[in-house]
Amino acid sequence: MARGPKKHLKRMFAPSHWMLDKLKGRWAPMPSAGPHKLRECLPLIVMLRERLKYALTYREVKMIVMQRLIKVDGKVRTDMFYPAGFMDVVQIEKTKENFRLLYDTKARFALHKISTEEASYKLCRVRKVFRGLRGTPYCTTHDGRTLRYPDPEVRAYDTVRVEIPSGKMLDHV
Repeated sequence: MARGPKKHLKRMFAPSHWMLDKLKGRWAPMPSAGPHKLRECLPLIVMLRERLKYALTYREVKMIVMQRLIKVDGKVRTDMFYPAGFMDVVQIEKTKENFRLLYDTKARFALHKISTEEASYKLCRVRKVFRGLRGTPYCTTHDGRTLRYPDPEVRAYDTVRVEIPSGKMLDHV
């Protein structure tokens, strides 16, 4: 009997948009629990090793991440299996690079280089708008954020622009 969540992922069953080779090993990195689902994320190890080519091996990725050089949405992430997802901003301090995770035309993740000003915000899709304790209005977004006191005109499936350092909603589309 299996107890708890699965801790391993065979390479053949990894999402195809990670574009991992079939014959380079038996296992694929299993993303940690986080704001994005397994099929809708790109773990940091895949990003650094397979896409950006900043590391050749698992150990090298671990050293990069443990030096606290990688930020996802303004927070240092030391888990190399952290699931970065759509519209997340990945900042690499040492190289002064900022990337936004977007989809290309074939529904694969593409790391789009952005400026520092553009890295200060992200777009989030509103999943649900509701009232909490004492009638406080809330809205939840596609990446697990909860925004208190959103604009009264914001509805489910709208897009809001969120400032990354403070987590405040700037405006909505």
